[in-house]
Amino acid sequence: MPVITSIKPQKNKKRVNIYLDGKFGFGLDLENFVKSSLKVGKDLSDEEIIKITKKGEYQKALDRLLLFTSLRPRSEKEVNNWMQRKKIGDDVKRALVEKVRKLDLLDDKKFAKWWVEQRLAFKNKSLKDLNYELLNKGIDKEIIKKILSEAGIDEERIALKLLEKKGYRWNGLRKLDRKRKISEFLARKGFRWSVIKKVV
Repeated sequence: MPVITSIKPQKNKKRVNIYLDGKFGFGLDLENFVKSSLKVGKDLSDEEIIKITKKGEYQKALDRLLLFTSLRPRSEKEVNNWMQRKKIGDDVKRALVEKVRKLDLLDDKKFAKWWVEQRLAFKNKSLKDLNYELLNKGIDKEIIKKILSEAGIDEERIALKLLEKKGYRWNGLRKLDRKRKISEFLARKGFRWSVIKKVV
């Protein structure tokens, strides 16, 4: 059985490196290091090493995921994509998703509501654009429908705000050309024809 020959702290001081028979064995967070009662001279069976490293892998992934989900709300799709990029194993993935759900850090309804509020506050987005963005984030169509209907979005006001910012582009044009350019611009931004007609 391998023997722990050395234990050295990592640069971030929150993890340690465990050396087995004089060679690097694995890295481990301090909490699991203490819980596992590891010390120099201790024998470890292969089964114990697998068990300890799995706990360590889970804790390391959880720490990183908590940082990722606490920076701003995330959709379930964003979290799954993040775990895929980090090459996290399926068994660890399931445990991580369950954990962040329990901590109330993963909820597609809350994410969708937050996303719509942010986009309306800082970007002048049409209903079509918001719907498309939320679909891209992996939000269920029924959730999108509910959130957008509850948001009380006034597309005419949003379109007018957009034109306040961008309208100067067409100031030198003749009236008909100006109307056409504005209509095309708003259509590209996802506004319905009924809204465009009123605004123009």
